[in-house]
Amino acid sequence: MEKERKNYNTTLKKDLIKKLKILSAETDIRQNDLLEEAIQDLLNKYEVKKK
Repeated sequence: MEKERKNYNTTLKKDLIKKLKILSAETDIRQNDLLEEAIQDLLNKYEVKKK
């Protein structure tokens, strides 16, 4: 079952967007999925530091 989703808009550095698009094309993974994975990794990193 798909979790509830909500739009979230932001701006990114041009070079990050370019690298994200290239990675997405090379891995055949949607950019959104890559961003969600990166955000989850970041949250996990900081959660570990808090403990």
